[in-house]
Formats: sequence, C-alpha cells, structure tokens
Amino acid sequence: MTTVSSPNPKNPNSFFHFMAQLHRSSTIPHHKPPDSDSETVNPSSSSTCPPPFPPCNPTQFPASSPSIYHLSFNQDNGCFAAGLDNGFCIYNTDPFMPFFRRDFDSRGGIGLVALLFRSNILCLVGGGSDPLYPITKVMIWEEHHSRCIGELSFRSEVKNVKLRRDRIIVVLPQKIFVYNFADLKLVHQIETTLNPKGLCEISCTSSPMVLVCPGLQKGQIRVENYGSKRTKFVMAHDSKIACMTMTQDARLLATASCKGTLIRVFNTLDGSLLQEVRRGADRAEIYSLAFSSNAQWLAVSSDKGTVHVFSIKVDSGLMSLANDRLHTAAETNNSNGLGISSLSILKGNGFIIAAFI
Repeated sequence: MTTVSSPNPKNPNSFFHFMAQLHRSSTIPHHKPPDSDSETVNPSSSSTCPPPFPPCNPTQFPASSPSIYHLSFNQDNGCFAAGLDNGFCIYNTDPFMPFFRRDFDSRGGIGLVALLFRSNILCLVGGGSDPLYPITKVMIWEEHHSRCIGELSFRSEVKNVKLRRDRIIVVLPQKIFVYNFADLKLVHQIETTLNPKGLCEISCTSSPMVLVCPGLQKGQIRVENYGSKRTKFVMAHDSKIACMTMTQDARLLATASCKGTLIRVFNTLDGSLLQEVRRGADRAEIYSLAFSSNAQWLAVSSDKGTVHVFSIKVDSGLMSLANDRLHTAAETNNSNGLGISSLSILKGNGFIIAAFI
C-alpha cells in the first residue's frame, strides 16, 4: 500500500507548478556544452532567477571523509550523487570536480539519491544507522527552495528509485510501482521475486519507456515495453540475478548472476541471447555493469577490485537502427567538443561503480 502526499494545484509553489516549469526552464551552468538532457526546474519565469544549485564553494566539501551510504549516476552519466551521513553531494564527472553539497541541519543519513538529469528536483530516501527520513518514504526534494515538495510512503523499505521526466519508479523488496511524475498517480504495479538490491533499469531518454526488472522466478528477467504494451520474460541465468544494465536506446540488456562468472547480453525486443562473455572462473560479486554510449563496450566491476571491459559484438543487421541513432548522437557530441566516451570508476565503502561518460 502506498500513501501519496496531496500537492495543491492552485498553489504556485506546489509540486504541480514545479513540474509545469520543467520543460521550459534554462539549463544549469556546468562544464560541458548544454544539451537536450540538461534542463532544470525553474519556479520563476524570470531569466534572472538564480541557478538551482549555487556555485560550488570548496568549503562545502570538508577534508574529513563522511560515511557514504549510496552512489549513483544521473541519466546521462554527466554527474553523480553520494548519499552521506548528514546530507548529499553531487560531483561532475568529466572533468571530475565538486558540483554541489547539501548538509542538513538535523543529523541523519541519506541512503539513496536519485537525480533527474541536472535539474534541481531529486528524490531522497533515508539510510544508515540514523536515517534523516523514514526508509519507507521517497521524498521529492526541490533544491532551489531547499524543501520537500512531495512524498511517496510505503509499508516496505524502498530499495531503489529511478527517474524519468514523466515517471517515478519506486522499487521495493518484491514490488515495483510506476508513478506519473506530473501528478504522482500510480500507473502500474509489478510483482517481482525477492529483490533486496532493488534491481531495475529503465530507458531514460527514449519514449515510450522500457523497464527491466527481476521476474517471478530465480534467474528470470521481466521486460516491460510500454509502447507495445508487451511483457517479455527471459530466463537469463540458472541462479539469482545480481546485476543488470541497458543501453541508452534500451535495445541491449546485460545481466550477471550471483555466481559472477558469466555476463550475458540480450535483445530486449525479443529476449534473444546475443552474446556471452566470461569475467572469470572464480565466483565473484558483481557490483555494476555499464555500456558505453555507442554500445561497443561493456564494463563489469566486482568485489575482486577489478573492472573488466568487453567488446560487444552483435548482428549489424539486427541493431542497424540502434547504431544509426548512436552514430548520430556521437557525431553531435563530437561537434560539441565532447569527444568519445571514457570510463569513470567510483570506489567507496566496499563497492565499485563503473560508468561510461
């Protein structure tokens, strides 16, 4: 059962007002040329409105190392957020540099931070030994005014949150809820097998949405295509699913099991197995999987303290449409001076996250 806060649509400072401004607001200043994915929520129509995240002050980042409860990239891997024991901080990935930090007056841990591209709207979930918010609530935080503008409450612990401009996806131990971002209405509910890691992947830029999550059986993957309104079940592994990721166009899916020896790449359209690569012969815990932006490389990080990078080889005919889109995106990036993608690796408190940027 979920409980949703009730914003007032007549109140100009309500959640509805912020969402109405989302698609016509200016971009946050950052160290890369602005693109279509770099937009912000601006509660004022004035062009002189200050940026949602104020300029970074080095004193915001103390020399002492706080406890890190969570690390996650935004949708285009341009920045990442860390949930801390008394707030959260955001870093730019390329070039790597501090971007913003928020310390709350009242002590309390943030166990999950979900960014919405580079906007000033994000989702927070409490965590650690002294959580700032209940671990059963998703707090929708608006940084421009430094306050919560909505919340979603559940009976079970929130394991993960995924964001699109039109959807909020909340992952619980055995359920996934899909909400409309504009009014927080529930649009879909999915039952899964026990999912303590909160495994779930969505297409963040392509529309309509594609969602991938564990199925109802061990080693099974469920693919929800909201465009065709079709559900596809794929038996990916014999043992439990440990990690998964999708390409930016949501056509390729990579999965790893709890054994951590084999990584399999599937076509999300029909569930067919396209490629299988071996990380090693010894059992390992896979921490993260990441495709490069052109879907030619796959990075795999594990508890062995290593990152393996594999070449992805798929049928050119099958993936021609996806490749055309990726080549167009690559040409656009190169024309903006961004160059080709590179690999970013984050380490902290016993986990490694790899992402291509």
